Amino acid sequence: MTDAGGEIVLGRPRVHLRRTGSTNDCARQLAISGAPHGTLITASEQTAGRGRQGRHWTAPAGSSLLASLLLRSPPPLLPLIAAVAVCDIAGDDAQIKWPNDVVLVSSKTLRKLAGILTEGRPQEGWAVLGIGLNVAVRLEQLPDGLRAGAASMGKSEAEIEPALERLLEALERRLQEPAQATLEAWRARDALRGRMVTWAAGRGCAEGIDGEGRLIVALDAGGYTTLDAGEVHLELPGQ
Repeated sequence: MTDAGGEIVLGRPRVHLRRTGSTNDCARQLAISGAPHGTLITASEQTAGRGRQGRHWTAPAGSSLLASLLLRSPPPLLPLIAAVAVCDIAGDDAQIKWPNDVVLVSSKTLRKLAGILTEGRPQEGWAVLGIGLNVAVRLEQLPDGLRAGAASMGKSEAEIEPALERLLEALERRLQEPAQATLEAWRARDALRGRMVTWAAGRGCAEGIDGEGRLIVALDAGGYTTLDAGEVHLELPGQ
């Protein structure tokens, strides 16, 4: 979204913190206090960063783009829009694991490059969009339990700020597109389509997303179902 002069407004005003618990928490407090659309919180380090399903987001200090953006009157497909915008700057190899994890595919394994978490108060007309992107993470610095499932852009720390600028530009552009354009761009990056997936209640083959961003799954027993929330896992050969 742009101002009357056509200039990008996302990222203004901006608060940058050397160290914080969670940029999303900071942005939520600012939203409640009446901060304007486009307000941006960034940090060099998070001590309590989190992702979907309550998972902890871990990154060495100064290695990642850690940002939360306040959006007033957010569109329904915001999580999908954000994933597509991250892919825009992450490169041609970046794909999306439903609904909005940005991944790289390596030996049929999905390695997470970026996580996206949207939170807010729909009844009050605002949302906080949190994005963590591994711009300069050195995988050997990560704990053993995270290393195998992580990916990095492999850039230098000096590239984090330029990456943020490109991301804001991509978000600005994508937020102005119609929903159909978002869905088509998302489908072009779909990492699960044609793959076997499992979730808490079943198993099947991922068949893309519908017009509301729900995952379509062809069930083993026949027929289809759609998933609009929860976690799905890629089923690897031999499992």
